[in-house]
Amino acid sequence: MPVPIRRLIVALTLSCVLIGGATACGGDDSGQDTAAATGPAATPTPSTSAQKQKFAKTRFVANAGLAAGATYQWIVKPWRAGTFKKGAEGRRLALVKAGLAGTFAYNRLKAASKNAEGDPALSRAVAPLAAGIAALKGLPAKLRNGDSTDSVVNSFDDVINQVKAAGRSAGAEVEDKVPSASQLSGG
Repeated sequence: MPVPIRRLIVALTLSCVLIGGATACGGDDSGQDTAAATGPAATPTPSTSAQKQKFAKTRFVANAGLAAGATYQWIVKPWRAGTFKKGAEGRRLALVKAGLAGTFAYNRLKAASKNAEGDPALSRAVAPLAAGIAALKGLPAKLRNGDSTDSVVNSFDDVINQVKAAGRSAGAEVEDKVPSASQLSGG
């Protein structure tokens, strides 16, 4: 069954944008840029521990919300609609999108976990989830290949729900926020 060229171009473009976003988001935060090396005035930092805690919760909520939104929009929702089943129309593209969304969600969950370290209550609530978040690392590739999609989707959904519950228990309510194309491509 031949695939129209227009569909191939759209799929290739979307894949490139999502891969670029996933790799842009996957950078290491340990390096300093040249602006930060020029002096203390170049990098504004909160001055009190209360401000640091507030910003930690805000960043946690933002990162966890993006992970939850991407997981729901491109992994859970298509799975519930039956798009991942063999023979379903649009299966291949849905699996590629889900794999890329999984990579993005894994990256944002790691960032949210790191953000939680800045707030004592949030840190205690999220700390037990570190192993669950780490277990998601290889799952996006399984989604792209169409391997055991039921267990992969359940793993992502479970970890997202645990992160939301941990945030709620620490006073940081997490709401799903579907990332925009610029967030996916720009990091």
